[in-house]
Amino acid sequence: MNNILTESHLRKLRQKMSADQHRPTFHFLSPSNWINDPHGLIEWQGKYHLFYQYNPYGPFHGTIHWGHAISDDLVYWRDLPVALTPEPDLYDQDGCWSGCAVNDNGLPTLFYTAAHPQTVAAAVSRDDLITWEKVAKNPLISGPPEEIGALAGGHFRDPFIWKTDDDWEMIIASKVEGKGGQVLLYSSKDLRHWDYKGIFWGGDSSQTEPFWQGTMWECPNLLGFGDRQVLFLSVQATPSDHLYAVYFSGKRVGDRFVPVSSQMLVHGGSFYAPQAMRIADGRFIMFGWLPEERSQQACMEAGWNGTHSLPLELNLLDDGAVAVTPIQELQKLRGEHWHENEIDLFGETETILPHITGKALEIQIELLPDEQSECGLKVFCSPDGEEETRIVYKRESEQIFVERDQASLDQRADVNPATMPVALTAGESLRWRVFIDHSIVTVFVNERLCLICRVYPTRDDSQGVRLFSRWGETLVSEIKIWHMNAIWPTQEE
Repeated sequence: MNNILTESHLRKLRQKMSADQHRPTFHFLSPSNWINDPHGLIEWQGKYHLFYQYNPYGPFHGTIHWGHAISDDLVYWRDLPVALTPEPDLYDQDGCWSGCAVNDNGLPTLFYTAAHPQTVAAAVSRDDLITWEKVAKNPLISGPPEEIGALAGGHFRDPFIWKTDDDWEMIIASKVEGKGGQVLLYSSKDLRHWDYKGIFWGGDSSQTEPFWQGTMWECPNLLGFGDRQVLFLSVQATPSDHLYAVYFSGKRVGDRFVPVSSQMLVHGGSFYAPQAMRIADGRFIMFGWLPEERSQQACMEAGWNGTHSLPLELNLLDDGAVAVTPIQELQKLRGEHWHENEIDLFGETETILPHITGKALEIQIELLPDEQSECGLKVFCSPDGEEETRIVYKRESEQIFVERDQASLDQRADVNPATMPVALTAGESLRWRVFIDHSIVTVFVNERLCLICRVYPTRDDSQGVRLFSRWGETLVSEIKIWHMNAIWPTQEE
């Protein structure tokens, strides 16, 4: 194996990068260089395997490999050797793109997008998922079906596969020019020979509510919650060039998906290409890709680009909405703790919380805002206020904003606010779980909503936490803060 792809070399790279002030310490990310989509999530013999899109040659999207890591608990991870590498002059010479992992009667099997052109290929392992052998029959599917043909423009990627009582089924992302993204359905008896069943669900690029459906979909996932199913998609080619993940809640009718409702999965514009798996205890666990929100030049100087979200648990609510929450295992990372009860905020005020500071924290807070309240939390605060990131709830507009206009002195960082609608019922409190990790802000609200964005504080002393109010009256009934330990042994704070 190429030396740069071995476990020992990856460990050295990770140690070298750990001093970077913007590198997250309790989010998963590659040892260095480029990372994008998580995929191939599988629980195997009591351990969790996470594969990911990885360019080992630079902090940019180049010739993509499959990176690989293993965990006992979805929290602490260990790098394994790179699983899949592109082969010169073969079907995957331009990259091994996103796909999935399945258990084929005891044989671990990876399915991936071989580029270029975009086709479906597979690889199998017989030695604890370390060494992978590409299937001789590759590519298994050589491109979009004749029904779509040239209208797909060559877009045919991200297979997602599951077992039924009788056979295997696959959905894969494509498009139809002038119409929008398409999810195609295939079936197979043996995971090698695939029959096209038709368009599982097709998008409409003229549809703008509750979100614009885009011109191409990526990374489809289909999850079953009892008698209901949820189709997760990532929307590409948006007017603002933002990428975002959405879901359609509905049901299966024959070989077609019939949606009933649709919503944004995670707000903020910094979450894309997620993949989920069902683990042994029945929970659905998901990871997503968090792109950088700073210039490419800044990423080149840093030597790394991209990270993954925290591991998320998904639950379907009675109204068809998907609740997104952090997995309970993250509590293992909690270190030094501070808490306080009953803090009143009136009008324009600010309360410094001097007892605990840092750039890797979990903050739990319960707020009771009045009808005029505009209040929240400041993180990554420098003592003089030159740098600060404000998480603000505005009761009148029923929205949460992460205001980033003072988040960084580096002008190469995005300063646009990240937003999320939050409508409270009468008497409902505002319950936040906020995780900050050097350049990531994640806000979970009322055990159902999630917002993620990136910030890049430059000052070493931008570590303060403050409560604040702009007007109205807010009771902070409780606030708890923990230092969060690193998931990599070389990064303990």
